[in-house]
Amino acid sequence: MSDNGGMSSTSPRPFPTVARRGLSLEYPMSLGVYERYEDAQQAVDFLSDREFPVQDVLIVGTELKQLERVTGRLTRGRVLAGGALSGAWLGFFVGLIFALFDPRGFSVPQILGTVVFGALFGAIWAFVGYTATRGQRDFTSVSQVVATKYEVLCEHKHAAQGRQLLAELDPVGAAQRAAQEEIRKAQEAERKAQ
Repeated sequence: MSDNGGMSSTSPRPFPTVARRGLSLEYPMSLGVYERYEDAQQAVDFLSDREFPVQDVLIVGTELKQLERVTGRLTRGRVLAGGALSGAWLGFFVGLIFALFDPRGFSVPQILGTVVFGALFGAIWAFVGYTATRGQRDFTSVSQVVATKYEVLCEHKHAAQGRQLLAELDPVGAAQRAAQEEIRKAQEAERKAQ
């Protein structure tokens, strides 16, 4: 769940115009913010089970961060081996295509020749790339971009219905959010009165 006990409501906000046509809503409104993708997915599934128009719903990962896990030290030997292996696979694929369409018939030596040439070319190409970095990145890693929070948005015309349905999913959280909203409105009215 989120900082507000599961979900929080926000006012409509403009969606970036660079979003792809299928990944945008005209006037999106928040139905809730979740800390885990699984919780956002469960909310949308709950809406779907209640025949809510989920084709007007969008799950947006927010507060993105990149995680990079270092997997090992990068040496010249590993660079050469990795380059040779990827080059050999490419050479095998090219050799296989040539052998299948060769008018003289299928030729295993032709495939082996392209594998050797591919491995040699791959090793050289990888070594040149590694040398060009001058040791500035002597490690291997895997990286992934993850979201800290997931916001469920829907078209403005369905927002009230969606919030009402999601209140059934988490009645305690809905009551807490309603109380927080009333407190916020009272504080805002008090500021205006001063």
